Amino acid sequence: MRQTLAIFGPTAPHWVGDGFFVETLLSPQEQGQSASPFLLLDYAAPRHFAPTAQQRGVGEHPHRGFETVTIVFAGEVAHRDSTGAGGVIDAGDVQWMTAGSGILHEEFHSQAFAKSGGEMEMAQLWVNLPAKDKSAKPRYQTLSKAEIPTVELPDGAGVFRVIAGACGGVKGPAQTFTELSLLDARLGAGKRAVFDVPDGHTVSVLLRKGAVALGDEARLSPGQVAVLSREGGSVAITAEQNSELLLLSGKPIGEPIAAYGPFVMNTEAEIRQAISDFRAGRFGAGLPA
Repeated sequence: MRQTLAIFGPTAPHWVGDGFFVETLLSPQEQGQSASPFLLLDYAAPRHFAPTAQQRGVGEHPHRGFETVTIVFAGEVAHRDSTGAGGVIDAGDVQWMTAGSGILHEEFHSQAFAKSGGEMEMAQLWVNLPAKDKSAKPRYQTLSKAEIPTVELPDGAGVFRVIAGACGGVKGPAQTFTELSLLDARLGAGKRAVFDVPDGHTVSVLLRKGAVALGDEARLSPGQVAVLSREGGSVAITAEQNSELLLLSGKPIGEPIAAYGPFVMNTEAEIRQAISDFRAGRFGAGLPA
């Protein structure tokens, strides 16, 4: 079984724009390559928002060199980007956006959610791209709740959704550039689940709700993420309460990381080029008014 290398969080949360109150649990500055190909994990724990006539969120901003994955557990997020793609991500839906060579986008609470108010809970991942794909054409994937397959665990232990990769003989709908897996799992109190992960792949586990023990008896509380060893085969998780979690795993890219704000490249020279290209308007014409 895998060993737990470190546990992070909960951290001091901070606002992204005025709509997303997040804890940064993984980042290239803090964890480096230990979660590769995943770079960053921001988690917005459940938070109630009062009704308003204004849409809260974060306005137009750029990205280059990676992908953003937004998972909405409660509430609604509206997205627009410079490719012309966009829409509303409802509870249970996932947005997988490839910034690639450069994209501009915005994320706000949907108009309907802003008007009614309610609970918002979401997570956003940054997934690195290998050097050969950092200039890929930007694209947008809407993965609706209905198209994300659900798999029942043995012995009634719970269920998990396969967002990306394959597990239990089921493949998720996300198209990815590297070999990775993203699972959204729910385990019943007192139940144990074992997830098979190839040796050499990184594994991280975010606990959203409940309490769990990992195979080596390390324990997680809500808002914590564990980074596991790359060797040891399977990941065993025992739920001490009804629990909800994300399991991230993937084949490490193993290339240098140069990260600056919304840009993730391989060298500082490429970061400077990204800034220059953004300032010159090479990320698209921007979003329509």
